[in-house]
Amino acid sequence: MACEEAMQTEELEKTLTEEEEKTAKDYYFKSYSHFGIHEEMLKDYVRTDTYRRSILQNTHLFKDKVVLDLGCGTGILSMFAAEAGAKRVIGVDMADIADVAKEIVKENGFSEDKILIIKGKVEEVVLPVDHVDIIISEWMGYFLLYESMLDCVLFARDKWLSPNGMLFPDVARLYVCAIEDETYRREKVNFWDDVYGYKMSAIKAMAMTEPLVDIVPAKQIISDTKCILELDLYTCKKEDLDFTSNFELTMNRQDFAHGLTAFFDVQFSKCHIPTGFTTAPFGEHTHWKHTVFYLDEPIRAIPNSKVYGSISVQKHPKNPRDLVIELTTESPDSNQARQTRRYLMR
Repeated sequence: MACEEAMQTEELEKTLTEEEEKTAKDYYFKSYSHFGIHEEMLKDYVRTDTYRRSILQNTHLFKDKVVLDLGCGTGILSMFAAEAGAKRVIGVDMADIADVAKEIVKENGFSEDKILIIKGKVEEVVLPVDHVDIIISEWMGYFLLYESMLDCVLFARDKWLSPNGMLFPDVARLYVCAIEDETYRREKVNFWDDVYGYKMSAIKAMAMTEPLVDIVPAKQIISDTKCILELDLYTCKKEDLDFTSNFELTMNRQDFAHGLTAFFDVQFSKCHIPTGFTTAPFGEHTHWKHTVFYLDEPIRAIPNSKVYGSISVQKHPKNPRDLVIELTTESPDSNQARQTRRYLMR
């Protein structure tokens, strides 16, 4: 009996070790194996219903077409495409959710001849076709580019998309605006100045280097918005995803700008009726929320004063799914000196 228990313990330790190695090797794909993240995305009505409308209200585009659903997750977009009349749909996902997707499409009456789910990395899988007519993908991450799944879409586009093929979505834009956020900054950043009478400036410095992903109420926006990146997915290249953009914001009230927030929108330009969605603070909230970059020193804002800035975004050299973002701002109208900070989004 003791020998049997020892063998069971050894087997359990082996299983846990293998699981730990798998997680450490590729945390990104492992995280998408948990059902919770898919529940969050499916409950995001803005996201899921926009994809549903882009597909089911444009059956003339999908009828008898071969469709690739990249990063298929639960397979819901694959089922939309099949329902829209696609001849065949191929869903690809590296995460363990692909195994569940196979059961889901089967449960809903779709055969493998109609919807084929393939588990693997897009750069390594072999498709049963030479070309596809449509690529659908929900590739967007926080700050649009975080997690770098767009790289996979561009790879699939160049390898499999037919010359007159379509991408859903096919246009994306990233914006910034200035926000007032004194309360949150004081609670989350300045808190480290006095922790039970002790200074913890080292942690404060760390807190400042990581962008905050959270909901920003529309009432906190104190400037106009400016587009810092526009992507046409038919023509953009992987190299375009590392970029530098200059911008000019005009303040619209007297206040303090404690940081800048970023959001994005996407469009499905091939649809019969204009279709797309925004993640802006003045729109419906989405699971992408907003990305906030706190400034070292708040900028005094008065109506019509200007804030000039530059933002540089690059993939992390050791982990390309992380982003290194450098932000510079200055406001001559309020005698605000130039300030530059580097952020790591991970």
